[in-house]
Amino acid sequence: MHLKKWTSFLILMCSLALLNTAEASNRSPELKNQAFQHLADEASIPFELVQLAKQHEHAEGIPRNYNRAAELYCEAAGLGYDEAQYALGWMYANGRGVPRNDSIAAQLFGMAAEQGHAHAGKMMRYLDDSLESALPECMQSVAENDLMDFVDKPYFDLVVELAPRYDLDPALVMAIITVESAFNVQAVSHKNAQGLMQLIPETAERFQVKNTFDAEENIKGGMAYLRWLLAFFKGDVTLAVAAYNAGEGAVERHQGVPPYTETKNYVKKIQAQYAKSTHPYQPDIVHRHAVIALSEYE
Repeated sequence: MHLKKWTSFLILMCSLALLNTAEASNRSPELKNQAFQHLADEASIPFELVQLAKQHEHAEGIPRNYNRAAELYCEAAGLGYDEAQYALGWMYANGRGVPRNDSIAAQLFGMAAEQGHAHAGKMMRYLDDSLESALPECMQSVAENDLMDFVDKPYFDLVVELAPRYDLDPALVMAIITVESAFNVQAVSHKNAQGLMQLIPETAERFQVKNTFDAEENIKGGMAYLRWLLAFFKGDVTLAVAAYNAGEGAVERHQGVPPYTETKNYVKKIQAQYAKSTHPYQPDIVHRHAVIALSEYE
């Protein structure tokens, strides 16, 4: 079973177990039935996790337990649920049950705001936007598990060595190499994208790659571009990956994943390899409203 499906399956089982404990016993039979109906739909799993977290945080029918609330919020936040990202950001901003950490709070509020969470956007005004982004450890564990999927693949050691220099999760880089070139260092696409991370000549020049068919040079260039995209899209992996395929200009114009069949399929392939929807980013790499060259994809 693929890791993403396996993770969702485990979360489903854990949620069902939680709903059978004393926490769930405080709910009316009607609410229990509603909860199980939600759990039948995988997309509702983050919702159920947040409801349980709120019970712990606010002592709704059970003793207050900030630690457990943070764990549940973090689990749902890692699945890309904006309400969980906001709630966990609030806990870090106020030191509620977790050590106060404005960098983590800013990152979480930023991720929620990018998805349209109104309150998260307001909270961003009270935090220093120059703070270096950070994620809580609980949201980094998925990336560590993803990395094990690639341990036997070519260039794994090289990617693991280089990724920290660019503050990148090596699992995301490996996922992109898998989809882009299937580890063929001599790969060339119909658009003249070249090498392991399929750099077009303009991108190679932009990031000072002289030989796109040299594995290390190509990976460094691809990592530099990926780091830039993550900064531009504030850690949103889906948008950064879509831009890696179609160009940041196309993503900006369409205000999301462009409606190109190739790009939509590309994003799905990366998501099948890499489960996380967010990634730490360096805000000083790029200004969000910088003028960019529009993609020539269309």
